[in-house]
Amino acid sequence: MIYRSKAPLRIGLAGGGTDVSPYSDLYGGAILNATLSLYANATIEPLAENKIILEAIDRNEELQFEWQNSLPVNGKLDLLKGVYNRIQKDYGIKEQGFRLSTYVDAPAGSGLGTSSTLVVAIVGAFAEMLRLPLGEYDMAHYAYEIERKDLNLAGGKQDQYAATFGGVNFMEFYANDKVIVNPLRVNQQHLFELENNLLLYYTATSRDSAEIIKKQSRNVTDKKEQSIEAMHQLKQQAQMMKEALLKGRLNEIGEILDFGFQQKRKMAEGISNPKMEEIYETARKAGATGGKISGAGGGGFMIFYCPGNTKYKVIKSLENFGGQVRNYQFVEHGLKTWTI
Repeated sequence: MIYRSKAPLRIGLAGGGTDVSPYSDLYGGAILNATLSLYANATIEPLAENKIILEAIDRNEELQFEWQNSLPVNGKLDLLKGVYNRIQKDYGIKEQGFRLSTYVDAPAGSGLGTSSTLVVAIVGAFAEMLRLPLGEYDMAHYAYEIERKDLNLAGGKQDQYAATFGGVNFMEFYANDKVIVNPLRVNQQHLFELENNLLLYYTATSRDSAEIIKKQSRNVTDKKEQSIEAMHQLKQQAQMMKEALLKGRLNEIGEILDFGFQQKRKMAEGISNPKMEEIYETARKAGATGGKISGAGGGGFMIFYCPGNTKYKVIKSLENFGGQVRNYQFVEHGLKTWTI
């Protein structure tokens, strides 16, 4: 038997950063996101020999261990190790060798939730193998605990829930890790138009999202008014985006994105930089009505709303920056697992 899983990456359309503690604990957060046809994939293949082999195919990394109940977390393939260690601790895996292989359709640190989505996919593969009775909320929270608490990696909560549930969701975040996922019934034609007009652009840089997120969290703890007010405005942006999508007011999307772009820069140092500012302004001059830096900021993917047929001019205008446009479709499904 071979056990497989795939979980979709996401773009955050509004409210980004308000899912991060302590802001979400103190004030409540809100985010609107949508999953894409880019995936984190995981496969578990039992082996005859009593070894554990971990393999990140996209990163050309492989580690081998003799069978053991806990693998050393030391900076090498820690997401894979972290999931194995927690599953072994909570559910027990019989002593039989296996190969865990992963592949992600976007680079680490690119702002599409790659790390958290990968954790969800790995949890999904183990759940398929062990027939674990985990519902969607259980799966997402379990992945969140492994990444944020077991491995102590800084970040928010939206990515695990987006990857598990899939689709277009308005998410609310509260104290004590309470999360409410509200799936949005967006008119199919409106979704097609959003997909047509929303340009996904990789800046050909990656960043350490954890450091940016730590600064953002410190700003809330230190009661820095500008940062907290920016997060309040981003939470309001999520409400604005929800209403525009549900009512089909797509002509407002660019302006709502631009509003969020102006606010997000105030949350923490390092979210934007001169190159990203230049890319943003170039896209605007070519016809984009707004855009955003995906994820924590500092690099990775940017998105631009290009009404009419302006996306072709925007693509042309960005050629000199050395990045690339990525094709995608929105997908309705979240984590999928199967056995072959």
